[in-house]
Amino acid sequence: MAFDLEEYLRTAFRDKLRLQTVPVWDGAVLLPSTHLLLKRREVAEVERVLQSQREEFRQRMERLEQRRQQLGQRKDQLRDVVLKFNVFLKASAARQERALRRVEEERARAVGQGAEAAHLRQELTGLLQRREHLARRLRSLRGFGDYLQGVLARTEQFQDVPAMLAHFGVLAGARAALAQQAEAGQERLAQGWARLRRYQEEASSELLRTNNELTQLRARLEAARHEVLQGESCWAHVQSTATQKTLLLGQIKLAVLNLFQLATARLKVPTDMALEDTEAQLDTVLLCMQDLTAICAELRPRQMGPCPPRLPAATSMHPRRHGGARAPLSQE
Repeated sequence: MAFDLEEYLRTAFRDKLRLQTVPVWDGAVLLPSTHLLLKRREVAEVERVLQSQREEFRQRMERLEQRRQQLGQRKDQLRDVVLKFNVFLKASAARQERALRRVEEERARAVGQGAEAAHLRQELTGLLQRREHLARRLRSLRGFGDYLQGVLARTEQFQDVPAMLAHFGVLAGARAALAQQAEAGQERLAQGWARLRRYQEEASSELLRTNNELTQLRARLEAARHEVLQGESCWAHVQSTATQKTLLLGQIKLAVLNLFQLATARLKVPTDMALEDTEAQLDTVLLCMQDLTAICAELRPRQMGPCPPRLPAATSMHPRRHGGARAPLSQE
């Protein structure tokens, strides 16, 4: 806004100070009231332009305030998303832990049931095999009964042949049972390793899906943070620009005040106006310049050519607050 005001003042002064060729009798034809009406119209036009610029600047500030509020709301939403994401991570970890616990329980139950079933099957198979084996052995060893009786008589360690056969049968059965148990243990171990590999693959796939979701959420979080940083940077730039424009406006007002003080000090014009009234100060400076121009025109010889054009009258609607009715400097 300060930059627009500077351009407008520069254009206005350039247009008003531009030399124009007017007749000598132009000032005598136009009445002072006509001059005053023209200048009031110009001041009203300037006021209208300034008011429109103030309204535009106010609307821009309102839009910036709305944008800042939207950024704050967006920040709150992102904070809620982060909190929800942390809750989701905790829930996911709890679900994963429960799933692993259920897997372990199912694995233990399956191992127990499989072991029991295998043991029963092996025991039944062993009993059937043993019965068949004993039947075959009975048929094949029936001719060796005498031989066994002779052995029993020679050894004198057993009371009868069944006791001796029971002893050796127990030894053979123990050996067969040990072999079967070793085989069953190898089979159970292979099944357990297969189930473990399957469960590990399922857990790995679930963990991979969870990691993919986590990566996507982190990317969204980083994008949101980047958007917030861009909004804050834009807001800081707007504040810096407004500060610079305000400083430039203050410099313009200070320059006008310096011109006013210099003109009033040189020409001894009363300065009964407020220091903040920049327009009135500009009007006073223009009046002083008009008086000096009139003096130069009267002192210039008539033979030098037509009188130079006069400077424009004061542009302010404020009445001159000089003490008393003061005559122009040309008459003095």
